[in-house]
Order: sequence, then C-alpha cells, then structure tokens
Amino acid sequence: MNILITGATGFVGKHLVAKLSLHTLTILSRNIDNAVKSLGKQHVYIEDLTQLSNLNEFDAVINLAGEPIVAKRWSKKQKQSICDSRWNITQQLSQLIKSSQTPPTTFISASAIGFYGRQGNEPVDENSPFHDEFSHDICHKWEQLALDAQSASTRVCIPRIGIVLGKNGGALAKMLPPFKLGLGGPIGKGKQGMSWVHQDDLIALIIWMLNTPSAQGIYNATAPNPVSNAVFSQALGKALNRPARIITPPLALRLAMGEMSELLTEGQFVLPTRALEQGFTFQFTNVDEALKSVV
Repeated sequence: MNILITGATGFVGKHLVAKLSLHTLTILSRNIDNAVKSLGKQHVYIEDLTQLSNLNEFDAVINLAGEPIVAKRWSKKQKQSICDSRWNITQQLSQLIKSSQTPPTTFISASAIGFYGRQGNEPVDENSPFHDEFSHDICHKWEQLALDAQSASTRVCIPRIGIVLGKNGGALAKMLPPFKLGLGGPIGKGKQGMSWVHQDDLIALIIWMLNTPSAQGIYNATAPNPVSNAVFSQALGKALNRPARIITPPLALRLAMGEMSELLTEGQFVLPTRALEQGFTFQFTNVDEALKSVV
C-alpha cells in the first residue's frame, strides 16, 4: 500500500511509521534531515504539499499533523497557531483528494476528545452533545475540513484521540517528574474524567481503520474504561511505587497556565462505542495494566 503521512515525527507518528514499515510511505516534514534521522532513509520525504498536484498514486492518507496543544500558554496568537497547524494542512489534503482522478480510498484524519468540551461525570460516546469552548471549536472545524474529502471513492475516518499513554513522550512525560519524586497526586478533588488510551491500542486502531473497508466516520480513540483524575493519579503512583497524595489546587494551575489549565481541571468520561460495536478489540482496558506496561 502506498501511504502519505503527515505528523510522522510526532509522538504517535513515529510508532505508527514503524508499524507500517512494510508499506511504501511518503512522509511530509518541514525538516527532512531530522525526519530521516528519526524515521530512516527508506521512506520518500517531501517538504510541502504544494509539491503534489494530486494524490492519484496514493492508496491512503493518514493526517496526524498539529502543533501540541499544551506546548505554550494560550495567547491569542498561540490559539491561532494551534488552529492553523491543524486546519490548513487538513484543508490542503482534502482539496488534493478531491482533485484526484483516482483518489486515495482511505483518509484517516486525527481529531481529539476535546471536541466534547467539559462533560462532568456523564459518560460520553460519539452521539453525545458537546460543550461549546475552544477545544471544541478546534476539533469541529478540523473534522469538517477532513469530512469534506468524503465521496463514493474515498472514505474518511476520524479518531477522536484521548490521553495517549506511551513511553518517551506525550502527556505522561509531563506527569512523570513530580510523580517520580513522590510529589504527584490529584488535581483538586480529582473527580474530572481522564479518557486515556495506550499508544499500542491507538496505533492498532488506526491500522484497523486503514484495513477495514466498512470503517467510516467518527470513532472515539479511548480505552473502554475511562477513570477519574484521582484514580489515574493513584494508578500512576502505584506503577512507580511512589505515594500520590499531594493535591494540586486548580487555582494554582489557573495562575500558572491560564485558560489552558481547563484541560486538566475539566474532563470527560469518553467511551469508544463505535469501535467496540464494529469489532475492534483493545489490548489495554485497565489503567493499572496500561501504566505498568509504560513506566
């Protein structure tokens, strides 16, 4: 299979590329030298989508590009950068697919559970309503731009990705330092939902979408058993054999991080209903087992 991938040098992308090594991969990267060092010389690399007039030669496109949402404080400029890094490339890909005479049969374009916004303690699946806030606005337009490529020739799959648990990166890399020192613990009362997914399961789900012709539309890319922040904190402490009792006041996070702190103080209990109904099997369904395998 000939596959075009964006975001291949990211936390998830690097592991996905390794799993797809038997296929012919074309990788979009702004820094080809770094990408080659990270991913290997065996792939085709391009710097810009303007190098392609159509996508006739590709069987599939996997779009994982986007600036990390927690990289910097959310100034007006940073918010726009977060949006543009997702929207612009997705729009370009959809336009290229639509301008192809023999377009890719599959377009997998990432989104996030931020689509739902804050949800309290109510379980959320793909049919649930959303709370209108910045994270929803990002994801809604991101998804609509991807769905614009859908046709009788091209099916579009959108994984709404939760908190990815994996080694050497992602959200866990930011959590580990205080927990390793025994300084970790819940945020506030710890009741907010944390919808997590093991990196291996996320990659397996993307490959399942790639290889399942009936797969189409929105899928929650989260483990079947979301937990509260308090339960997650205890599980992480247990995996590290460290106490996890120090409470982080939400006000302190708000002062340090501004609006972005709401990603930590609010949450959702997201269920992968569609993936389960269509036969996908998660390897890691228990947060204790998932964290133990990672740390």
